[in-house]
Amino acid sequence: MKNIQIGIIGLGTVGTGVYKVLKRNQTEIVRRAGCDITIGMVSRRDTAKAHEVVDTHTIVTDNPQAIIDNPDIDIVIELIGGCTVAKELVLAAIHAGKHVITANKALLAIHGEEIFAAAKAANNGLGVMVAYEAAVAGGIPIIKALREGLSANHIEWVAGIINGTTNFILSEMRDKGLNFTDVLKQAQALGYAEADPTFDIEGIDAAHKASLLSAIAFGTQPQFLAMQANNAIEGITQLTAQDIIYAEQLGYRIKLLGISKRTTAGIELRVHPTLIPAQCLIANVEGAMNAVLVKGDAVGATLYYGKGAGSEPTASAVIADIIDVARAMNSPAHSRVPALAFQDHALDTLPIVAMNAIVTSYYLRIPVLDAPGVLAKIATTLANTRISIDALLQRESQPNLNINHEEHTDIIVLTHESREGDMLKALSSIREFSFIRGQIVMLRKESLT
Repeated sequence: MKNIQIGIIGLGTVGTGVYKVLKRNQTEIVRRAGCDITIGMVSRRDTAKAHEVVDTHTIVTDNPQAIIDNPDIDIVIELIGGCTVAKELVLAAIHAGKHVITANKALLAIHGEEIFAAAKAANNGLGVMVAYEAAVAGGIPIIKALREGLSANHIEWVAGIINGTTNFILSEMRDKGLNFTDVLKQAQALGYAEADPTFDIEGIDAAHKASLLSAIAFGTQPQFLAMQANNAIEGITQLTAQDIIYAEQLGYRIKLLGISKRTTAGIELRVHPTLIPAQCLIANVEGAMNAVLVKGDAVGATLYYGKGAGSEPTASAVIADIIDVARAMNSPAHSRVPALAFQDHALDTLPIVAMNAIVTSYYLRIPVLDAPGVLAKIATTLANTRISIDALLQRESQPNLNINHEEHTDIIVLTHESREGDMLKALSSIREFSFIRGQIVMLRKESLT
């Protein structure tokens, strides 16, 4: 039985999980893969820490290039993150004829086209595999589901809670009525959020993942940079407990979703806080958990739920990739599952739909002076821009002692589907009214049916 040698670049949280799970479940893994799989070499800057994890049979180095240069290593696992050193090492491994497994969503979202092209050309055109199940939604096998399990389907849309940090924050804000800043501090104390949480709370991490899911669903290259250029990435920093309470009263929950839809105009690809019906299964995904909904024409809507991060959940996905690569190593390149689900020559160049052209429903919170005629003017302005009101809620007025003892209230509007450009035009007009008393909040709403 052939022995497959693994080299791990980065023996941190996930790398340690890979090592422990592979050791613990060695018998099961060999039975599934049909060959022995051993970790022959690991790299970590602090080699003393690495020696605390691995046994004496595993070579430890502080030089990741040594793993790539080792002729006995068949598969290189990149777990250091980032898009600079990691990119150099992944491309070096590919050029050396090594198969690559990575959990690096940012690397593939930004440089995936270059990396996949290099993998195809490696080994004098025979190619190497790049596997990345762990790059999206941790231990949830969503990549495999899209690439293989749903391959008979014309995928209509994908919508996912794919960042556990933001889902934990929104869950706590809803459950406890706390504001964003307080819950963020709590998330950092519990280890759910980094000391610098920008990538999570501004939606960037979710956008990396959404661009990969979209590429696999629709057969395109990852389009994260197009998302950025389209201003299609919004985080949760502007959300208030007030909006979460209003949404709840109207029968909705607010979640940060990564959404990709196939339309006649191209692909809607966006990340933003979204109202979804409270009875929808994905609306009830709480804490740091992840979930992805996929709608296919044949299968309908399918839901994938589980832990989106953590040492062993992510290790589960990495090792699944190891087994897949080990099984396919001796297969002809044309018989392997394509990295982006579709054959390379069949990849499409579908455009990203401009945000002002997307069509969806909206939640509006409009802070106003409580006076006669206010509601009528707002409704008329919306109607003049072809926006139809679905539901309306006016809160009990509150005196504002700082401004002439005026009474203020919030008008909450849910709309039917409309074009975003029309909505922005309407809001621009509404902001000019003298009765507006604060920042208007606009959130998108999805039915996910």
